[in-house]
Amino acid sequence: MVDRLFIGSPTDPSTGPSTGPSTGSPAPALSPARLERFQRHIVIPEIGGAGQVALASKHVAVIGLGGIASPALQYLAASGIGTFTLIDDDAVDVSNLQRQTIFTARDVGHGKATSARRWMANFDETLSVEISDSRITPENAADRIAGVDLVLDGTDNFATRLAVSDACVAERVPLLSAAVGRFQGQVGAFAGHLVNQPCYRCFVGDAFDAEDCDTCAEDGMLGAMAGWTGSFAAMQAVRALLGGVAAFGDDPLWGRLFVLDGLQPEMRSLTIAKDPACKGCGSVSENA
Repeated sequence: MVDRLFIGSPTDPSTGPSTGPSTGSPAPALSPARLERFQRHIVIPEIGGAGQVALASKHVAVIGLGGIASPALQYLAASGIGTFTLIDDDAVDVSNLQRQTIFTARDVGHGKATSARRWMANFDETLSVEISDSRITPENAADRIAGVDLVLDGTDNFATRLAVSDACVAERVPLLSAAVGRFQGQVGAFAGHLVNQPCYRCFVGDAFDAEDCDTCAEDGMLGAMAGWTGSFAAMQAVRALLGGVAAFGDDPLWGRLFVLDGLQPEMRSLTIAKDPACKGCGSVSENA
């Protein structure tokens, strides 16, 4: 099921037109209330007013509303992004509360997508939020993300991740893929729709979910590790969304995978090469 709810308007149209989003449609300038809310961003030279207006015009899809998405959504909503699509077919369980910080005990038993939208409405009533509580499949993934500027995938299985990756290539949408377990997190930025850039499938190949693979319930997870990973994913999302608009984020680091180690603690990165034989993006050309 897909349900769309407009919670107010992302910006105040009465303030007049300003620089439009990447789609070419005009974007209204920020209202006085929004200027006050985001003044700590606007005074940063690398973002400024132009960057903040650009964020208000962006549409981000977040798939998998768990431990990664919770802090990511908090900071993405706080950054001033105007439109969100939230996708998850699961319900909130009491065991989620140890790391999924946008939910409370009152949300237990309720759908994660609906509960996440409720949190966003309470946090900022001007956000436009679309939700879907149906599972992502290879057949519906492209339809779910069509028209968005960026996808953040925090799901917990290869089948869904690969379906999302292939859909991002087909829809020409950049992808941030994030994962976490115990004391380690991973955040990768993929733009497989570009001729020289890898997709997530280039990284994992045709990985599959073994029946005896370890799960979060069996292995455990430090809640703060999910927080670090999700917050870093939000940082990378803002970089990507502002690339070419403001000085901040000029290099979105496509094809880079960051590994976060909570035990050391430290962070390292590695470069993912594009696989010419990849069935997800290997056929992408300059004219695609």
